[in-house]
Amino acid sequence: MNSLSKETSPYLLQHAHNPVNWFAWTPEALEKAQKENKLILVSIGYSTCHWCHVMERESFENEDVAAIMNEHFVCIKVDREERPDVDAIYMEACQIMTGGGGWPLNCFLTPDARPFYTGTYFPPRPAHNRPSWVQVLHHLSRSWREQPEEVLAQAEKMMGYMHRSDQPPVTGEIPPAAKVPFDALQPFAVTNEARDRVGEVFLNLSDRFDRQEGGFGGAPKFPGAMSVSFLMQFYYFSGHKDALDHAFLSLDKMCMGGIYDHLGGGFSRYATDREWLVPHFEKMLYDNALLVVALADAYKILKNTINSSPLDIQRLQLYKETVEDTLGWVEREMTHPQGGFYAAQDADSEGVEGKFFVWEKVEVMTLLEQGRFNATDSNLFCLFYDITPHGNWEEKNIFHRKQTYAVFAKEQQMETDVLEKMLQKGRQLLFAARSQRIYPGLDDKVLSGWNALMISAYAQAFTALGQEQFRTNAIRSLEFVMDSFFPEGPGAQAMHTWKDGVARIPAFLEDYAYIIAAMLDVYQITFDEGWLQKALITTEYVIDLFYDPADGLFFFTNAEQTDIIIRKKDLYDNATPSANSTMARNLQRLSIYHDRHDWMEMAEKMVGVMHNSIVKFPNGFGRWAEALINNEFPVREIAVSGDDALQTASMLQNYFLPNTVLAAASQSSQLPLLVGKADRGATFIYICRNFACQRPVGTIAEALASLHPQLE
Repeated sequence: MNSLSKETSPYLLQHAHNPVNWFAWTPEALEKAQKENKLILVSIGYSTCHWCHVMERESFENEDVAAIMNEHFVCIKVDREERPDVDAIYMEACQIMTGGGGWPLNCFLTPDARPFYTGTYFPPRPAHNRPSWVQVLHHLSRSWREQPEEVLAQAEKMMGYMHRSDQPPVTGEIPPAAKVPFDALQPFAVTNEARDRVGEVFLNLSDRFDRQEGGFGGAPKFPGAMSVSFLMQFYYFSGHKDALDHAFLSLDKMCMGGIYDHLGGGFSRYATDREWLVPHFEKMLYDNALLVVALADAYKILKNTINSSPLDIQRLQLYKETVEDTLGWVEREMTHPQGGFYAAQDADSEGVEGKFFVWEKVEVMTLLEQGRFNATDSNLFCLFYDITPHGNWEEKNIFHRKQTYAVFAKEQQMETDVLEKMLQKGRQLLFAARSQRIYPGLDDKVLSGWNALMISAYAQAFTALGQEQFRTNAIRSLEFVMDSFFPEGPGAQAMHTWKDGVARIPAFLEDYAYIIAAMLDVYQITFDEGWLQKALITTEYVIDLFYDPADGLFFFTNAEQTDIIIRKKDLYDNATPSANSTMARNLQRLSIYHDRHDWMEMAEKMVGVMHNSIVKFPNGFGRWAEALINNEFPVREIAVSGDDALQTASMLQNYFLPNTVLAAASQSSQLPLLVGKADRGATFIYICRNFACQRPVGTIAEALASLHPQLE
């Protein structure tokens, strides 16, 4: 047993019984390398990573291979989710050296932790134009022994590249921000200039549309939830129907495809094919959080559309069911008893990818028959979910659907509600049977930032569907985050990961950024001004410890961290939103809540620095594109006061109102938006911009008429 047995990360504990003398990323390990003048092997992965498991079985559990590793290297195992800062540094080195990346990530470092050679998976024997793992070990150890000066020169060259890499990929002259006129009596105007500038982002994003299967690009296909959210916001301000159509098509295909778990709820990380049929079966907390937000927004648009088409009515039901079932999976399988959320569910069970989730038709038919299905209904069930004798993937069946309930029922000449009840009963039977299988592994660490993403998802789901349990879960989980990750309260250092009652590792920028966003989202479903005060204090702390005034962006690590070789900036919106784009949006919102014009200027500078990157590469800057919309189009400030203020404000949130800040109080308040307005009596809705307000209105219909963009 190696020193990983003392860790709490499920990924590190998976390797605790390897014959490799693994260390965690600790001062002890780094000091050992320098003292003994040994190369460092840092091997990075995560607990639900399929190829990480494969490489462990093939190489790290082999005693002969382990002996080579132990003799020549100080071997360090890193959970990328526990130490995203370390992962980001060495993943960038891998991308520079090889043009690609992924996990497992195996990076070889000089004794002072500078990278000089990297790769991902290495097989036990040479294959697929890759050297074997043992060949790599022997070659690099010999190089260090015989030609150390060349190794050091390569490391020095790599550090030069990495120091220059923290700039946006496109630079150049940034055009001045459009100034949108404000009319105190008329709906907000959207200028052609602003619409055209954000429209350039849309046009470049549309070049990646898969107009047949939804999403962006070909296989493998990732959800792209932030880009979908941008499309809906762009539609709202531009009236460009193609943006909304592609957002809906993408959500349709994902909700009906195999990437979605039709029995238990929740989305897998990505599809290996263009048609969304075959998932990489692991389920990540963050993917599901981001997709719930997109689905909640889509639901609001559809719910409040006049003269909806039959297809839109069916979509409304699809999106509602998907949100409910996804959050049902989160509550059932991913929630700690104290209110936090676990990180991920593995793709593998019993060492086989997808085994828990796939079916043979004979098994399905037998279970349905035992549940008193007649032959006709059993066959219809299998037809609806594409369950065949030969399977749709590796002689097994992945549940997916190609039609809505209404279309399928019409083809089969049956009533839609009869079909729905039959399918629901069948799903319940099969879910109960599946629950007797051996479950995939659970990564049960609780990450503060990912928890915040799910808290925001619960909050947005509540505003869309109005289910009180969603609000309850959002509040409970945010209180858990504050109690468990902020030992000294807001305005002091938070922690990144929690397990078995112990919080560890100082928080990173993304943790603070997502938590601040969650505080703002929970304020808007509770109107408890304490959350706005906590968000203010936390933001001030982040600016003190993470802000770089040289370019107006934020470092990923705080100024006091000493165990990494370089401070990086997180700029790309990849699987999760970048910490910087999230901070830009936080500053935009907080500047209005707390009358901090300096924070609005900071946000404008951040978006300005990134502007050309957002326009040229919108797929990699989805949340940045949302921040750009907030810059270009008028921020709508809504203040609701009076006896029924909280209820009225909650009703307003049933509508899709992007780029909106909402405050409400039924009694006096010191919030700038509410000062002098929150008197008891009749309820009034004030629509404001830059703290200048229109004439108050008394109904939601009047407010919506004033809020709706007036297109030139």
